[in-house]
Amino acid sequence: MRTAAVGTAAAVLATGAAFGAAPATAAPSTTAAPATAPAGTAGIRFVDIAGDGGTVLKANVVTPAGADGTRRYPVIVLPTSWAMPQIEYLAQARELADAGYVVVSYNSRGFWQSGGHIEVAGPPDIADASKVVDWALAHTPADPDRVGMAGVSYGAGISLLAAAHDKRIKAVVALSGWADLIDSIYSGRTQHLQAAALLGGAGHLTGRPGPELQSILTGFLSSDLDREQEMIDWGRKRSPAAHLDRINANGAAIMLGNAWGDTIFPPNQYASFYERLTGPKRLELRPGDHATAEATGLFGLPNDTWTSARRWFDHHLKGADNGVDREPPVRLKSRTSGGYEGYPDWKSVGAREERLALGGDQHVRTGTDSGANGGVVLLSNALDQFLRLPPTVSVPLLPRAHAAVWQSERYAAAQRVRGTAKLHTTVTSTASSGTLVAYLYDVGPLGVGRLVSNAPHTFHGKTPGEPFTVDLELFSTAYDVPAGHRLALVVDTADPLYIEHNPAGARLTFSSPPSDPSYLSVPLRAE
Repeated sequence: MRTAAVGTAAAVLATGAAFGAAPATAAPSTTAAPATAPAGTAGIRFVDIAGDGGTVLKANVVTPAGADGTRRYPVIVLPTSWAMPQIEYLAQARELADAGYVVVSYNSRGFWQSGGHIEVAGPPDIADASKVVDWALAHTPADPDRVGMAGVSYGAGISLLAAAHDKRIKAVVALSGWADLIDSIYSGRTQHLQAAALLGGAGHLTGRPGPELQSILTGFLSSDLDREQEMIDWGRKRSPAAHLDRINANGAAIMLGNAWGDTIFPPNQYASFYERLTGPKRLELRPGDHATAEATGLFGLPNDTWTSARRWFDHHLKGADNGVDREPPVRLKSRTSGGYEGYPDWKSVGAREERLALGGDQHVRTGTDSGANGGVVLLSNALDQFLRLPPTVSVPLLPRAHAAVWQSERYAAAQRVRGTAKLHTTVTSTASSGTLVAYLYDVGPLGVGRLVSNAPHTFHGKTPGEPFTVDLELFSTAYDVPAGHRLALVVDTADPLYIEHNPAGARLTFSSPPSDPSYLSVPLRAE
């Protein structure tokens, strides 16, 4: 496990080496003079902002063309993503400024030239966000009654947490972020190895992880169960879902965007969080992996996600009657078809349910990758997004000694899978601890399975030889299974995406007792 983690982190470091290492400390505080912008263009300047405790935050400010201090504009604050430099949002900031916004983007503490240590959206990061709002109101023509925040990934999480602690924030756009940090990288009580190693490696390359983060990451990757509750408590403090009451009380209008295949922050936790929001809200889910749905917009190219973000801010900060409040608030794009679908709420997405019976007993030896797996973090689902090439496997050739397989009949008509498939089964283990990974495949006439979804599950403290029930939610998705194809559920015990906890020589038995039959619940779109 440690070898795999080091290997993944090394790949991150090698990939990012061209950008150079982050400085050991922040550069001396110097505020650049306002740039002189050509007539008719937005003005850009680079500044230092004093964050919590006086920590220097490197930032850039983009103001509308012609801003002369005689009027105020809505302001949008953009914290950078994990490991990204302060110019990350510059293309979008200029477009927003051209549309009449003041935009302040800043490098989150601990990264690049900003001071401090990486706090992983801890209290200093939330205090920083309010300090940046303070600075914007004091040093730009920003309107104190029209404050918004937005960000991708790390910036999304900080924006949501800031909305819980600062009533001045009236609208948030949180893209490819997290609502529940534990459910994101420790779902099913299983460490998401590649995701954690990627974040840890990128943090060391571009920033300065603090002692607390280093200790938590070490315990997490080394599977230190004695510290499990400590790590869960640490993650809960950094989870917007734990601050939901304050977010709802403050009433900010929240737009959430994510990708179906996000291997760092899977969509389930966003959908659950969305359902519990009580203020103005919107949920958009598209094909892709972590931050790939927003990526082209960061280069200034046309991008649906950023277009939606602009419309959200226009309505909630400018009062524009653009119809965003009258549209179905849940907006989805299938991984296999081109159009968008609108729903009144998340529960309406998979309005129909098909149950696939998982009969008979199947025995699996643990600890060996059967060939069924979830792919590679960031890469596999990006290929699915752009080329419609998800991870594939030959289902007939899967070794039955290491993989349990159940298949449906061939479908006479297309099946539009929407939402969250759920596995209910009975497991008997020869060991007290273990890990299993469930995969849902779309299987064509030649037996080639295209990955629809997956999810891991780890158990500890079970009595060997005594059956127990497993209920597992697979990662939410939108996928159309063509007529003539079938669905297959595959369960094995090892996947490079996750840390597995199977002792050598252990075996798992999957059964379906008559009193509690095993099944896979597949959500389908109402026709």
